[in-house]
Amino acid sequence: MRKKVRTGETAARSGRIRLRRFLFPAAVVLVLALSIWGPQTLSEYKDRTILGQIHEQEVLSEGEGYRYTLSSAEKLYLLSECLKNQTYPESEQSAAARQAAQGTEDLEYQEGAYVFIQNHRGPSGKEITGEEIFETCNEAVNRLKKLGILPKEVRQVSAQDYDAVLYSAIDVLEPQNNVSVWKLSLSAGQSSRDPQDRLMDIYIDADDGRIYEFYVRYARSGCDWDALSPDALMESWSSYMGLPAPESYEEDNPLMETTPYYRKYAFPGMGEGRTVVTLGFYEGINELFLRIS
Repeated sequence: MRKKVRTGETAARSGRIRLRRFLFPAAVVLVLALSIWGPQTLSEYKDRTILGQIHEQEVLSEGEGYRYTLSSAEKLYLLSECLKNQTYPESEQSAAARQAAQGTEDLEYQEGAYVFIQNHRGPSGKEITGEEIFETCNEAVNRLKKLGILPKEVRQVSAQDYDAVLYSAIDVLEPQNNVSVWKLSLSAGQSSRDPQDRLMDIYIDADDGRIYEFYVRYARSGCDWDALSPDALMESWSSYMGLPAPESYEEDNPLMETTPYYRKYAFPGMGEGRTVVTLGFYEGINELFLRIS
């Protein structure tokens, strides 16, 4: 009886050993097969779920990824700083003399933080196009007339009489802070022939069409600085621009202005900075201006 039990136990043990000898190589082969063909099979399955089907995803288009939303006061400040730091064409001798007079550190400070450059790429999908800018400008001009900021006699602008150029005002240190503006200027032939009751230069926001800066010629007897109300005019313009109430600003150096008829106002800018806006009048040519630079 004992021999039969031992023989059965031996047979069972032998069976388990043979099973393990069979399963181990099979497991190794399975692992190797999965490592070789598994990734390819999963990739093909994933491709079948993607290829041949339309998938929608919202993305920022090129050129818009760095565009941040700035407040009206911040846009005004940025544009003002960029206009003040424009560099104009000059000879190498003149540039060298200017650099020697200012000093290298001062020159870098003036030109290193802000740039105002022509936008050769053209408007993005959300900006006013060259075909739209004249109609948009006339709408803004009509609004300024109703607010009493511009005289009612000012003529409409048109592509035949004005040159329109798109510019970008950029904070170099923080390029996400930028403003696109159109500059409309009365063509040279028009300005020499009949400048009365015309806008001479205009800076207009390329996004919302609001006018930042303008120079307008009156008819010979159409304007008198003493008859104007600068404070009321500036309050109307600041409301139109969506800015806080203006504060009177005393000029540090009155000799910087080329006319005695002007008033200056300050608006909050970016950080601790502020924007100084000048409302003035050139008596000899009967020209009213609102300047942010």
